Amino acid sequence: MNFKSILWNVLKKLSSLSVSISILLLIALVSILGTIIEQDQSIEYYKLNYPEDQSLFFFLTWKQIIAWGLSHVYSNIWFLSLIFLFFLSLLLCTMSTQLPVLKHARQWKFFYNNISLKKFNSYYKVTDESFINFIYVLNLKKYYVFHKGNAVYAYKGLLGRVAPIFVHFSIIFTLMGSVIGLFGGFFAQEMIPVGEVFHFQNIVRSGCISKYPSNVLGKVNNLNITYNQDHSIQQFFSNLSLLNNQGIILYNKTISVNNPLRFQGLTFYQTDWQVNALRLRLGSKYLFEKSLNKITNSNLGTAWFCNVSINDNHQISIFITDLKNNILIYDDRGVLITETKYGLWNVVYGVPIVIQDLMTSTGLQVKVDPGIQITYLGFLILMISIVTSYQSYSQIWANSSYNTFHFSGITNRALLSFEDEVSIIYRTYLNLFSLSR
Repeated sequence: MNFKSILWNVLKKLSSLSVSISILLLIALVSILGTIIEQDQSIEYYKLNYPEDQSLFFFLTWKQIIAWGLSHVYSNIWFLSLIFLFFLSLLLCTMSTQLPVLKHARQWKFFYNNISLKKFNSYYKVTDESFINFIYVLNLKKYYVFHKGNAVYAYKGLLGRVAPIFVHFSIIFTLMGSVIGLFGGFFAQEMIPVGEVFHFQNIVRSGCISKYPSNVLGKVNNLNITYNQDHSIQQFFSNLSLLNNQGIILYNKTISVNNPLRFQGLTFYQTDWQVNALRLRLGSKYLFEKSLNKITNSNLGTAWFCNVSINDNHQISIFITDLKNNILIYDDRGVLITETKYGLWNVVYGVPIVIQDLMTSTGLQVKVDPGIQITYLGFLILMISIVTSYQSYSQIWANSSYNTFHFSGITNRALLSFEDEVSIIYRTYLNLFSLSR
C-alpha cells in the first residue's frame, strides 16, 4: 500500500462523525481538568496544593501535573494538536459529507412508480388526477414545485438541511479565532498612578507571534469613585488618554467596570484601584509624601490614615474617608482638631500645614486578541444554525397511473405536523377537484 492510499484512508477515518465526537469528548475532558487544576502557577504552588500523599483523582500529584503539562493545559502542544485534529475532522466532514448532502437535496427527484411512494407513512391516492390543482395547493403551502411528465416533486425548508453545515462552520471559525488569539494576542496588567504616562510592562501572557504596540502610550488623567448610602463602593471610574510617540492625544475615554476602552485592537479594562500616599507641605518649604495605611470599619467603610510629627512634642493623625474633598485631622489623643480640604492652609500646634493632594493608582487590564472577530463570527453562525434548525425540510412526491393520482412525502423533523400538513393538502386538493368538475 503506497503513501497516497494510507493518507486517503486516514483522512477518510478522520472525517467520520464518530471520530469527531470522540475528539470533542477528549477536548472536553482535558478542558475540565484545566478548569479544576489552577493554571500558570509556580511549582511551589502545585507542591503545596497537590502533594504526593493527597493525589487528585487518585493519581494526579504535582509531579504528574508538571510532567504532563497540566499546569498550562490550553497552551500545551498536545492540547493544540487535539484542537487541530478536531478542526481538520470537522473540515473534512463538512467537505466530504455535509456539502454533498446539501447538493443532493437540491436535485430534482421524481418517482414514477407507486411502490416508491408507499414506503413513506404519509401516503394518499385519489381515483382522478389533476396536476394543476395539486401544484396550486403546494404553492399555497410555500413548496417549490417541479413537474415532469406524470410526476411531481416539491420541497420546502431547505435551510433545515443547512443547519448542520452551519454548526460545523461555527465551530471551525470559533477554533480558528481561539488559536489566532492564543498565538497572536497578549495580556497585561498594570497599576498606574494618576497623572502618570505608561506603556506596557507587566505582560502576564503573550503569544509567540504577538506584537506589542510600541507607538501607543497611555495616561491616567484622574480616578473617581461613587459610593452607596452605606459607604460601600458603587463604581469607580478612570479617565484615560491614549497618545502617540509625539504626545498627541489619539483617544480619550472614561472607563469603568464592564465599560472598557477599545482602540485599534487594544482593550483597556478597569479592574482595581488603590490609595498610595498623601502629598503634604509643612511650613512654606518642607514638601514631602506620606504613605497611607488602610483600615476597614463595618459602619464607616474603608478609610486611610497616616501619622505626621509636627514637632518634638506633638503628632497628628490624618484620616481620608473617601476620595472626595474631605480630610479629618486628629491629635495624638484622638480628638478631632479640624476638618479641611485639599489645598487649604491649616495651623496645627502653631505649624502651618497644607495637604496638597491624594496620590492614587488605578488598576488596568490590557488585552489584545486578534482572533476575537473570527470567534464572534463563529458564535453568530452558531446562533443562525439554531434558528434554521427549527425549520423542517419536507419533500413531497406525486405521480399518476391508470387514472389514479398518488402522492406521499417525508420530513426530517416535526413528523406529526408534517402529517397534518399532508392531510390538509389532501383535503384541499379534493375540494378543489370537486369544484372543478
